[in-house]
Amino acid sequence: MAEVRYEQATRIFRGAEAPAVDALDLELSDGELLVLVGPSGSGKSTALRMLAGLEEVDAGAIYIGGRDVTDVAPKHRDIAMVFQNYALYPYMDVRANIGFPLKMSGVGKAERERRVADAAEMLGLTPLLHRKPGELSGGERQRTAMGRAIVRNPQVFLMDEPLSNLDAKLRVKMRVDIAALQRELAVTMLYVTHDQVEAMTMGQRVAVLREGRLQQVGPPRELYTRPVNMFVAGFIGSPAMNLCPAPVGGDGSADLGGVKVSLPESTLAAIADRHLNEVVIGLRPESLEINGSEGIRARVEVVEELGADAFAFCVTELQNSETKLIARTDWRKPPERGELVALSPRAGEAHVFSPDTGERLG
Repeated sequence: MAEVRYEQATRIFRGAEAPAVDALDLELSDGELLVLVGPSGSGKSTALRMLAGLEEVDAGAIYIGGRDVTDVAPKHRDIAMVFQNYALYPYMDVRANIGFPLKMSGVGKAERERRVADAAEMLGLTPLLHRKPGELSGGERQRTAMGRAIVRNPQVFLMDEPLSNLDAKLRVKMRVDIAALQRELAVTMLYVTHDQVEAMTMGQRVAVLREGRLQQVGPPRELYTRPVNMFVAGFIGSPAMNLCPAPVGGDGSADLGGVKVSLPESTLAAIADRHLNEVVIGLRPESLEINGSEGIRARVEVVEELGADAFAFCVTELQNSETKLIARTDWRKPPERGELVALSPRAGEAHVFSPDTGERLG
């Protein structure tokens, strides 16, 4: 296996006003599962296709195992790719689909059958080797596509939205299966998804893209607990972080609907350096407590009950503007729709951002 490195890698499509991928600097360690996540149009699939050799690199370079592959043909990069639509041959059975890349590479029949059998056993496909893709479920087709990648023993696995066509329950199972398989094979894997829950549950590290530019890369918990800017703060986490403008007072606190939110010294120093009179306060739903009297006065519009979790979607007025707030609440006794509640920020759990640049302060 091998490490992967993007160095200022850029892709500009003809006629586009901005690069699809803009000066991307990103490294994957040998044997790492890194998830590339972002909204539609963020450039994540383009970045993966650049690594695969399916898109040109207009500037910068890409390395696999220390070798510059920027201008190397896809078939000579020693990578295997699993697509969103599986890309199986409908007239071939599972055995032939899995073994097809080996046959094209001239691998002998005995060795080909051994490697196909090993991959099928690993993926639980042995009883299905005689079936055609049309006779398989979505999950079985996806495992067949993975088997076709595994038999090649590539340096790098690339996965482009591989679970987006599956139902919710099967997606959860396949997330676990893919992560377990990656650990078992100790293979370098770049996994692309728009689903931040997928990213957070699968990746050893997660890289967030926006409009072709890398915003932040790090372990999932780091992105959740210390987002570098408002985009990452709002994108990572479900439900999303509450982001509210708040004036800063002379007492070292921000005023959020009449509630004082104390700010740490490092944040106050950053505010002073930038001469800000106002900041954006970020609060995760679990950082807002619902109580009876003290706090931000709000009205409950909807309660979303998810078994062990419940979220109250509330509306209030902040800075003379209607603002939506989401609070996590006790699933045993959630508030009623239309109920007036008070929302209290938990001490020390506020994130603070610049309203001008969106960057984290302190």
